[in-house]
Amino acid sequence: MKIARIEATVHKVALPLPVDPARRMAWGFVFCAVTTEDGRTGQGLTGKMLPFAVADVLTREIQDLVKGMDPRRTEAIHHAVWRKLNMRSQTGAIVHALSALDIALWDLAGQEAGRSIASLLGGHAEDAETYCTFGLAEYSRDELVAAARDCAAAGHTGLKMVVGAARGGWREDLARLRAVRDAIGPDVALMMDANYCLDPFQARSLAQAAEELDIAFFEEPLHQNDARALAELRHLTRIPIAAGQMEGHRWRYRELIEHRAVDILQPNCCYGSGYTETRKVCHAAQLFNLPLAVGGGWPLFNLHLMAGMMNGGPVELHAVTAAVCEHVFPGAPPSRAGRMAVPDAPGLGVRADPDVLKDTLVRP
Repeated sequence: MKIARIEATVHKVALPLPVDPARRMAWGFVFCAVTTEDGRTGQGLTGKMLPFAVADVLTREIQDLVKGMDPRRTEAIHHAVWRKLNMRSQTGAIVHALSALDIALWDLAGQEAGRSIASLLGGHAEDAETYCTFGLAEYSRDELVAAARDCAAAGHTGLKMVVGAARGGWREDLARLRAVRDAIGPDVALMMDANYCLDPFQARSLAQAAEELDIAFFEEPLHQNDARALAELRHLTRIPIAAGQMEGHRWRYRELIEHRAVDILQPNCCYGSGYTETRKVCHAAQLFNLPLAVGGGWPLFNLHLMAGMMNGGPVELHAVTAAVCEHVFPGAPPSRAGRMAVPDAPGLGVRADPDVLKDTLVRP
C-alpha cells in the first residue's frame, strides 16, 4: 500500500445556534483525503485557522514528499515532514496540515487492518466519557442560562462556557458564571474557557473570585499559553488550570509540564500533528500523573485518542464542532450525555458525505 495523492479542500458549514435556530454560525475546516495506489482513501480534518495555507501545504509541499510511502509508516512520514519541511519545529499551518494528514493515514491503517483507530492506538476502551461545551461568547446572559439548563436536563454532567469575551471584563464573566451555577445547581461540573484571551491580572481576578462557584477547571486563561505565567496563576488559585488544545507538537507540551504550568493536559489530534504526535503527549501525561481532557472540539476524531489510551480523559462535545461532525460524517457518534462509543467500522468508522463536502466547499 503506497500513497498516490493527497487532496485538501476548504469548507464552511452554517449551523443554527442551539438556543435560537433563527441565528446561524458559520464554522470552517480543512478536509484531507489521502488516496493509495490501490484505490483506498483515508480521511482527515483540521480546523479553520489559515485554511487555504493549510490546504496548500498539504497539496504543494507534503504530497510530493510522501508520495510512494506506505501510509502505515506514520513515524517515517512524520520524520520526513519534520526533517524537510519543519526542521525548526514551528507551529501553525505546517502542524495543522500534518494533523489532517496523520488522521487520514491512521484511517487508512485501520481500514487495512479491519480495526478502529482507537484499537490501533491501544484499545483501552470502546467508549469515552464526555463533557459539553455549551456556553458560546455570542450568547446573552439569559441565553447562556437557557442553554445550560437544556444541557443539564439532557443529562450532561459536565458543562463548559467561554469567558473573557463579554463586555464588562472579568466581573461580567463572574456574573455569567454565577447565573449558570444557580441554574444548574451544585451537582453538575462547571468549567470555564478563556481561549487564551486574558492577561495575568484579569485571569487571576476572575479565578480567585470564581473559586466559590466550584469550577472544575479553567481552560487556557492566558495569552500565548505562557507557561511561566500559567505556573504563577496556578499557585494563586484553587481552580485547576488546563491547557494544550492548540499546541502543535510534544515540545510545547513538555514546556507546560516542566514549568508545572497545568493541572490537566488537553491534546487535540486535529491540531497537535495527529494521532502519531498526540499519543506521545498522552504518554507524557501518564508519566507525570497529569489527567487528560480534550479541548478544541472535533469529538469524532478525538474520541479515538481518548478511548485508545489507558489514561484517556473526557471528550469535549463542543456545541458547534460536534454538530459539524454529525452534519459532514453521517453515522458519527451522536452528542449524547455521558459517554461516546467508538464506531464499529474500521478506521475512523465513518465517511464524509460527498454531497455535503460539495455543498460546503469554499473556493479560493
